Amino acid sequence: MAQPRHSAACNHCGSTETRPVARIDGYSLERCSRCGLAFITNPPSDAELAAMYQASNDYHTQLHDPASDAYARMAAIAREHLRFVERFANGGQLLDIGCSTGLFLDEARRRGFDVAGVEFSAASAQFARDRFHLSVADGDIHAVDDAEGMLDIVTMFDVIEHVRDPARDIVAAHRLLRPSGLFILSTPNIDGLFPRASEPLARPLGYWPHIEPPWHLYQFSVRTLSAMLEARGFECIGARHTAIDLAYSFGTPATLMRSPKRLAYAMAFAPLAWAGPKIGMGDWFYLAARKR
Repeated sequence: MAQPRHSAACNHCGSTETRPVARIDGYSLERCSRCGLAFITNPPSDAELAAMYQASNDYHTQLHDPASDAYARMAAIAREHLRFVERFANGGQLLDIGCSTGLFLDEARRRGFDVAGVEFSAASAQFARDRFHLSVADGDIHAVDDAEGMLDIVTMFDVIEHVRDPARDIVAAHRLLRPSGLFILSTPNIDGLFPRASEPLARPLGYWPHIEPPWHLYQFSVRTLSAMLEARGFECIGARHTAIDLAYSFGTPATLMRSPKRLAYAMAFAPLAWAGPKIGMGDWFYLAARKR
């Protein structure tokens, strides 16, 4: 059995003992030996991260084209986000962190929510303002300094895995919410059926499409994200398992036919990704928490 080793401090519990999981494209994913949180121990620099999320690096540029397949896919995902939110609220002042091009905010506004957003990609923020006439600020959650204790709902859909300091972002969300306000997130699930089954092959193959380094700096499970929220003033009140689009994880039929190895991988693991949510082990999940 591999022995714990000293590495970067865990963002949740502060331990510096980690166990290696995989090394993909030069990035090392490790698990905290104490709490199980998985994270990249050699992430890009702040400047490199900032450059990654701009249109000049082709970040989400397809989402700026309403005629694109990517735009249609994200519009469907936005409606899925809203369905989960409406399990816990049917209105109120909502701030979406990492709102991208504003598709979710537009859907939520149509359903009666009072919405605003903040987005790190300047091009996506401008698209949201221009197309949907939304109130969207440039930056991240720490750029919001005028709503302390005022918000009913803060959402972070597929954002928490990207940030350098998730614990600090959770604390910031807690500060922005009124008492009993809702914090609703989604993120990939490292403990899903597909990720767990494919993890043993990640190190020998040097390939694991689930983790997406360096874009995803952290890999959460329902257990680890719930623990982080509970330790920082929240009560977790509901979760839902779902699946990442199979074509996104494994490739389209056309791309798979050009790569026998990827095709074999998809044939082995795509059925598990499809089945995971049906047994509470989806490779993507929603989590709702209430401010204590």
